[in-house]
Amino acid sequence: MALTGKRVLVVEDEAMAAMLLEDTLTSLGCEVVAVAARLDAAAKQAQIAAIDVATLDVNLAGQMSYRVAAILRARDIPFVFATGYALLALPMEFKDAVVLAKPYSRAQLANALARSLSEHAAARQHVSPPALDQTKSD
Repeated sequence: MALTGKRVLVVEDEAMAAMLLEDTLTSLGCEVVAVAARLDAAAKQAQIAAIDVATLDVNLAGQMSYRVAAILRARDIPFVFATGYALLALPMEFKDAVVLAKPYSRAQLANALARSLSEHAAARQHVSPPALDQTKSD
């Protein structure tokens, strides 16, 4: 899945990592819509930003970004968790999320984003439309 033109929300609390991520995303053809370093700012952007996908640092200055992930899920927006922790125990509701281990390469980032987007698209195709009411009224 091509990343060109995809609008991305970056949630990362380390300034250098955020700048590098922003540059990498731009080089992949993405548009970085917003960068948030703190949980409240990230939650606000997750609620209002027009985005196609997000990268979420799991630990934002000691606060977990799961609230942001929940907002994105509610808006039906895919995301990738990024973490420097070797063993990440995600809450049950996020067990199916794509996780990217830090440090990661440009190719690993591209693959994780593409995987998140394609899995999301596949899941949306498998949602069956509501059944039509087949009862007849005379």
